[in-house]
Amino acid sequence: MTRDLISNPGKVLFSGSGETKGDLADHYRRVAEPLMREMGGRPVLLQRFPEGAGGPSFFQKRVPKNAPDWLQTTTVSTPNGTTSQALVAADLDHVLWAVNLGCLGFHVWPYKADDPDFTDELRIDLDPTPGIEFRQIQQAARELQTLLTEVGITGYPKTTGNRGLHVYIRLRREWDSYQVRLAAVAIARELERRRPDLITAAWWKEERGQRVFVDYNQNAPHKTVFGAWSVRARPDAQVSTPITWDELDDIHPDQFTIASLPARLEAAGDPWLPMNDSPQTIEPLLDMNARDRASGLLDAPWPPVYPKMPDEPPRVAPSRAKKV
Repeated sequence: MTRDLISNPGKVLFSGSGETKGDLADHYRRVAEPLMREMGGRPVLLQRFPEGAGGPSFFQKRVPKNAPDWLQTTTVSTPNGTTSQALVAADLDHVLWAVNLGCLGFHVWPYKADDPDFTDELRIDLDPTPGIEFRQIQQAARELQTLLTEVGITGYPKTTGNRGLHVYIRLRREWDSYQVRLAAVAIARELERRRPDLITAAWWKEERGQRVFVDYNQNAPHKTVFGAWSVRARPDAQVSTPITWDELDDIHPDQFTIASLPARLEAAGDPWLPMNDSPQTIEPLLDMNARDRASGLLDAPWPPVYPKMPDEPPRVAPSRAKKV
């Protein structure tokens, strides 16, 4: 696909910085190599902004019926079993096709379309609750780094393009999404035990307080996460940007934008370049989960859209449960 096939390339999509649809397409061309290393071959959920970053949006899982015949798709499911044909990020042309529809960034499945039974990414979402500043997210990330180092696992951090951080772990293709979620539950609970003043694993908002929430349910089956190198619908076109642990304490997510990324790529390249070289095990984390369960802990709560799971606690907020 060429620039000529991006219709209306001069349309302004980002009010703060003035970047256009053509600029957005150019961004994805520049980051094509690292983008495809991470997102290539995976199903993606499109969030479309027909009027640009400041306008209304909608999520589109199903590829339109009038899509070109060269477009690759795959069948994906919702928690209740409804299926649809989702776009596969097969190559840059597929990405630019979605950009032309007003998709700014991509929400990515944690498996390859040709191998859906195995989840090969554990995604740890450090989510700020109201009142949390980015310096506290950085502190929580350091606690996570220490825990992963102790169990012999390497995590790869990135900004979310907004206020939080994601840390990815590339996995061997041995576990399904249910097992990967159990590993994430173990991480969340252990981090809360170590720093209950800073970190929470509480699913119910009323129990979190002003702490960093480790959203383990981002690893639940059929969940997508905002992808690396994807552009957020913010006025200055912030980008979800891979970083190194060495620079964690010195960055702020707002600094990574479509405009600033070219110089960063030229100087630093892709911090996630080694991630695919040595897929890792989650067995130490599954052992942690097993110890938690043996000590009497139930499974952690699931989101409401999922069927009731075995050994799950009552799916009701504690304040409501007390009234029953």
